[in-house]
Amino acid sequence: MAKAKTTRKAAPKTKKAAKPKSSAKASTSKSAKIRAKASKAGHQGYDALVKLADHPLVADLLAVGAMAAVAAIAGDKGDKLGAKSRTTSKAVKAAGTAAAAAIGKRLIDEFEGIKKTAKKSAAKRTAAKKA
Repeated sequence: MAKAKTTRKAAPKTKKAAKPKSSAKASTSKSAKIRAKASKAGHQGYDALVKLADHPLVADLLAVGAMAAVAAIAGDKGDKLGAKSRTTSKAVKAAGTAAAAAIGKRLIDEFEGIKKTAKKSAAKRTAAKKA
């Protein structure tokens, strides 16, 4: 027995939906953006630190602290070995303490000077307003 032929119509072709980008690429570009942003922020921080180090007051404070630390180490009489003595941890701690004290004193002197100048200029302004 013969089978009857049936004609099938081909289903209309549809465009395939675009495949979403792989998650690996998406995460790579996202992490690259994060790294670029962090790098830019790091450079801004570095630039700010360089500008701060160029300030005369900061340079003065560092010099005062370094001189106090060297003086504390040089003046340490704890060792009686003379020139062959080693710097002990106590001497290093004393040097750090001396440096911190010297920097603190210098900062206090600076702020007191600024306060005096501000009071004088405020007094001049009030005298000028009254006149």
